[in-house]
Amino acid sequence: MRDVALLAGVGIKTVSRVINDEPHVSEASRQKVLRAAHQLNYQLDMAARSLRRAGQHTQSIGLLLPSVANPFHGQIHRAFGDVLAAHGIAVMAASMDDDAGREQAIVTSLLRRRVDGLVLTPIAASQGYLAPYSRALPTIFIDREPHGIDADAVVSDNAVGAASASAHLISQGHTNLAYFGGRADIQTAWVRRRGFSEELGRAGISVASIPFLDGLQGEDSAYLAARTLLTGPAPPTAIFSAQILVTWGVMRALKDLRLNRTVALVGFGDFTLSNLTNPGTTVVAQHPERLGRLAAERILARINGDRQEPRTYIVPTELIHRGSGELPPP
Repeated sequence: MRDVALLAGVGIKTVSRVINDEPHVSEASRQKVLRAAHQLNYQLDMAARSLRRAGQHTQSIGLLLPSVANPFHGQIHRAFGDVLAAHGIAVMAASMDDDAGREQAIVTSLLRRRVDGLVLTPIAASQGYLAPYSRALPTIFIDREPHGIDADAVVSDNAVGAASASAHLISQGHTNLAYFGGRADIQTAWVRRRGFSEELGRAGISVASIPFLDGLQGEDSAYLAARTLLTGPAPPTAIFSAQILVTWGVMRALKDLRLNRTVALVGFGDFTLSNLTNPGTTVVAQHPERLGRLAAERILARINGDRQEPRTYIVPTELIHRGSGELPPP
């Protein structure tokens, strides 16, 4: 605060009032303080007293995930928290709802609380805004790799997993396939699409003949898209769904149209009760518990002084046969 006051040419009390959004400060002084704070990357220290008591550690880590509505992210959260709880560290978790605008705002909020480390699934186009803090704040990215900053990342083998799904459907005799994907601006979505498409090419199937339904945001939009395609003039005999919520929408459409035992389906991402559907749902399992544990281990290592070069840790996927992906073409 002294540095901000000196740069802004005001008193420390004025800085305190501006940072805490208190009244009785002129607009000119407020703008001077805000400019100085931005220039110095100053964040309000809400844990200053505890920092002095705890040797510069707050025993807390920030965890930012896209959406707690997705069971995949819920499993990551649980595994991550289990590891840190064993070390007496609290997890301050937040859901971004895959909103790029919320990412930086939530990160800023966590920085103000002086978390010891940050673990997040990026959604914004660049995470370069974290560069000023990268040396002092251990940061791990999970499920997606960052842009604009070098840092550890823990991700699933998305391209290989999607390729295994298309290869499996082709091995069952399908050539009339369809792809259902989430938001195309999300890294995992286009990596899975690439893996799926490249496997089609290796099998000699032209991607020009394949309907790619991208940009599906959740179960309902996937349901409507699936009904439209399946009742159209050229319905597919097999579907690859690249995201759990999208898979649920496709499954609903297949059931409503009584095609669940006729059209083959492989979904990316496992989910509870997937073996109790009719037929059981064949999936590319990502093992979110491994992602969560590994991310927790990496953030602990960084906090404890690990200074090795940043790298990407890839967790293998696994194709699990349960019946829906083994249906032959009619």
